[in-house]
Amino acid sequence: MKRKANHNNGITGREIEVLHRLKSGGTSREIASMLDISERTVKFHIGNIIRKLKAENRTHAVVIAMEQGLVKGESRIEPHLSTRSRK
Repeated sequence: MKRKANHNNGITGREIEVLHRLKSGGTSREIASMLDISERTVKFHIGNIIRKLKAENRTHAVVIAMEQGLVKGESRIEPHLSTRSRK
């Protein structure tokens, strides 16, 4: 079954699902189990995501996806940064 690609960057619906699980810290094996697909297929999707987003690695792909609004939520990459002053 083909999944429709996002018109902006070619990311498919399944790749978005993988991105959401990557954002949550899932390993390839865990994502495969959650989506009921093989670990090899997950790695294939991750490779496509990295290529399409021109990312350096899976973590960078998640950051780019968040910046582009492909996945929602706040990043936990730098939680210590705050705009509030500390007393």
